[in-house]
Amino acid sequence: MLSARGLSAGYGAIKVLHAADIEVAAGGCVALIGWAGSGKTTLMRTLAGLIQASVGEIAFEGRDITALPPHTRVALGITMAPEGRRLFRGMTVHENILVGAHAGAPGKLSDRMAYVLDLFPILKERRNQIAGTLSGGEQQMCAIARALMAEPRLLLIDELSLGLAPVVVARLVQVLAAIRQSGTAILLVEQDAELALSLSERAYILRSGRIVRAGRSADIKSDPEIVRDYFAALEMQ
Repeated sequence: MLSARGLSAGYGAIKVLHAADIEVAAGGCVALIGWAGSGKTTLMRTLAGLIQASVGEIAFEGRDITALPPHTRVALGITMAPEGRRLFRGMTVHENILVGAHAGAPGKLSDRMAYVLDLFPILKERRNQIAGTLSGGEQQMCAIARALMAEPRLLLIDELSLGLAPVVVARLVQVLAAIRQSGTAILLVEQDAELALSLSERAYILRSGRIVRAGRSADIKSDPEIVRDYFAALEMQ
């Protein structure tokens, strides 16, 4: 579904991502794992079109999208729940979710709203509450619900569980399973390496803006060298 080749990107003169190759299969779940500052968010933002790649190509369902702006990528089927949730804090939950519907089919608006509120019943209860007053977990749910309103075929989630209580994370894991059952693929940035590998079929490890390991999540999880030299240090951050 998604294929990036030789992708490099950064911020002005600062180069963060170097010659990254990544693929996401239709309906699959892929994890990006790495230390803080390793380039995970830069890669996600480049795939979403928020940062333009300086080198490399991105293809989505066989179409070159490298130069396309973010709103066009949304219309094609790529949406993102960004790091930090990025809600409109002074607007209600309902208004925030509706923001994500601009690229969806107008006739399906009520169906999409019903779908996301079924996924997150707490948001239905809080639909008239100001988003800035929600808990961290509820804000994450709202960010994911907003991203789902455009009927994506690929959902990018940057930092799923950061700062959230285990009970909230468990609920989000259930929701991700339901999203995948609907046919939506997921590319996930997750600080908890154990969780990331348990949710995904494939994973990429980034270090200093470069992909240093790629493969089946089960293989990476069972590699004693990776566990010893990488994950132990990652969990101590």
